[in-house]
Amino acid sequence: MSIYHLLGSLSSVLKDALRVYMTLLKILIPALLIVKGLELLGVVGWLGAVLAPLMSVLGLPEQMGIVWAAALFTNLYTAIAVFFQVAGDTPLSCEQVTVLGALMLVGHSIPVEGAVAKRAGVPWWATLVLRVGGALLFAWLLHCFYSYFDLLQAPAALVWQPSFSTAPTLSGWAVAQLETLTLVFVIILALIVLLKLLKKIGLERWIHLGLLPLLKLLGIGRSAANVTVIGFTLGLSYGAGLLIRDVQNGVLSKRESTLALCFLGLCHSVIEDTLLILMLGADIAGILWARLLFAVVVVAIIARWPKATVTNK
Repeated sequence: MSIYHLLGSLSSVLKDALRVYMTLLKILIPALLIVKGLELLGVVGWLGAVLAPLMSVLGLPEQMGIVWAAALFTNLYTAIAVFFQVAGDTPLSCEQVTVLGALMLVGHSIPVEGAVAKRAGVPWWATLVLRVGGALLFAWLLHCFYSYFDLLQAPAALVWQPSFSTAPTLSGWAVAQLETLTLVFVIILALIVLLKLLKKIGLERWIHLGLLPLLKLLGIGRSAANVTVIGFTLGLSYGAGLLIRDVQNGVLSKRESTLALCFLGLCHSVIEDTLLILMLGADIAGILWARLLFAVVVVAIIARWPKATVTNK
């Protein structure tokens, strides 16, 4: 391979990564600013009070409403910080932490991830129904199952407690967001390089074959296999960013991208997010395997629902 060919390949990869990154920046920056504004206005606390009555239906103390509200509007790290503040005097069972974790894992970062999904073709109402409604349904099913069989009733064992700043400044918040956005570009660049390497050495084909039964069940074509795996393991924003690129390039149909995003909305970032909730004392079977099963069943139903047919336009 000549030096010119290598430089050309590197230039192509860099341009591809920048295009995906710029698309995400146009979504993420306004969403992050809006979320911070709502947080400063006290919207999170108000939503927590609204959600409090729902918590008793799920077998949770009403104080946990503000924890889920923090997750919905911001992210899991903020929600965990709130959890430690409100759960200190409220001992929870392993079942309760697992149910709360299920709520947080399915329903979190709605303004940011919803904006990304909207750019990829999923309307806001669908995101709200799928993520918020799906979180409530999944958590309720887990609560009913654990209560009926009297499972996970022992006190939750907290295995990790992060050290959060008690009074974060706006400048500190801004620096943290810049660091995060820089990391997003590095990850996107690495993902695109990885995808090209997988295709070059032929592993992409084996990934497609291994995922074919699951993708077929979900109504997702082979062309969405790689980006679905990326979103599943690393996060919805990364997977959706690549989905946007593939839809724009004509690689994916609107139907495939919509179904893939529905699946990722219910089950994404299974490594980092799952570990965070596990460290609160949740049960892995509930927050990982049950969540995966729930996502597969829901998306399989959506794919076969007569009125949910998405055109390829």
